[in-house]
Amino acid sequence: MTDCTCGGCGEESAPAGLDARVQEVIQTIRPLLQADGGDIELVSVDPADGKVSVRLQGACKGCPGAAMTLKMGVERHLKEKVPEVTEVIAVQ
Repeated sequence: MTDCTCGGCGEESAPAGLDARVQEVIQTIRPLLQADGGDIELVSVDPADGKVSVRLQGACKGCPGAAMTLKMGVERHLKEKVPEVTEVIAVQ
């Protein structure tokens, strides 16, 4: 693990490459969500437990199908491409 580079907060960040790999997969998913008027933003990756926090935006925010999209779409795809990912959580 490396220290955060935000300016000295002292928090640890994900191992080099994990954030980038997660972000890369999210970039491949984004066009699908954007086609339906939504979007997704990567908030954080916790390397200790493999949890990824994302923020759903646009039409995805508050959509009844958002939970299904998150688990069956985003989480499944991330777990396939980045084995360290254990769960995807939507945050406000």
